[in-house]
Amino acid sequence: MLGFARRANNLLKALLVIVGPTGVGKSDVALSLLKRVKGEIISADSRQIYRGMNIGTDKVSREIRKKFPHHLIDIVDPDETFNAAQFGERAKLIIERLQKENKLPILVGGSGLYVRAVIDGIFAGPGANWQLREELKAKIKIKGSKFLYRMLKEVDEVSASHIHPNDERRIIRALEVYRTTGKPISYYQKQSPSALTHTVMVGLKWERATLYRIIEQRVDKMLENGLVDEVESLLEKGYGENLPSMQGVGYRQIVGYLKGRYSLEEAVRLVKRDTRRLAKRQLNWFKGDSRIIWIQREQYPSCEDVSGKIMQILLKKLPQVKQVIRFVDKQS
Repeated sequence: MLGFARRANNLLKALLVIVGPTGVGKSDVALSLLKRVKGEIISADSRQIYRGMNIGTDKVSREIRKKFPHHLIDIVDPDETFNAAQFGERAKLIIERLQKENKLPILVGGSGLYVRAVIDGIFAGPGANWQLREELKAKIKIKGSKFLYRMLKEVDEVSASHIHPNDERRIIRALEVYRTTGKPISYYQKQSPSALTHTVMVGLKWERATLYRIIEQRVDKMLENGLVDEVESLLEKGYGENLPSMQGVGYRQIVGYLKGRYSLEEAVRLVKRDTRRLAKRQLNWFKGDSRIIWIQREQYPSCEDVSGKIMQILLKKLPQVKQVIRFVDKQS
C-alpha cells in the first residue's frame, strides 16, 4: 500500500547504519532508501573525506549529492590530518541535527573504525610522540612490518586481530599508545561509552567470486574515467606519495607506475589485488560485530529489493521510523 506519512510531533530517535566491503553497493542502496524515507546520508569512508580524490574513491557525483544530501565528503585537503575521533565528533553533531529535523540519518561506509567512532565512541589517545614513531619506522626498515606486528601481538592481541600485518601506520599508532600510556589501545577503546541508542546496523555482502568480479570491473571503470590523470594531478599539486591520503588503494599503486617503478599493467593488477584484500579485511572487521543484520545480495539483487528489505527491518526494530516514510512496498 502506498501512502505518505504525516509528520509526527515527536523527534525521530533513530539511526540506520549500512556497512560492508568495498564494491558491495552500499551507496546505491542508500540512495534507493532516500526515495522511501526522508533522510540524509553520512559517508563513513576514510578516503572520501579528501578533496580532489574522486575517481579512486568512487565518490557519488556532485549532481547526485545536490539532489540527495551527503555529509562528510570533501572536508579536508589530501595533506591535512584527520582521524576517526574527529570524524565521530562531526558525525554525531550531524546525526543530532537530522533527528531534530525529523529526518533519518543513514551512516554508510566500509571504514570500520569510522563507524565504531560514531556508534561506540573511540579513544582519541595521547598526542603524537614523533621520536618514538621515527624509532618504530626505523625498525620497520631494518626488520620489516611483520616484526613490529609481532611486537604488537605480544602487548595487544585484540588490536592485532583487527590490524593487517602490513598496515604500518596503525601498527605504529597502537604501539605508540602502549609505550606512552602503559596500556594497550584496545583497553581505552573499550572504556569509551556507547554513544548512540535506537540504532539499526545492516551489512551487505556478495558471494566472494561475485564481489571480486565487481571489484575488477570497478577498477577498470576507474581507469577509463581517468584515475591515472587524477593521481598525476595530485602529485603535480605537491601532494607527496608518503601522505596517508596518497597511500590509499588505487593511489599508491598508480603513483608507483607514474614514478616508473613498474608498468601500468602491473599497477592495475596491484590495484585489483589490493582492493580484494581490502574487501576481505573489511568483512573480517564487521563479522565481529553481532549487532549487524546481514543481507546476502544474491537474494536481493537490485538496490530496490535491498532497500525494501531494509525497510522491513527498520519498521520491525524501530517503529518510530514510520514518521519519515515516503512510501513502502506492499510486502513491507
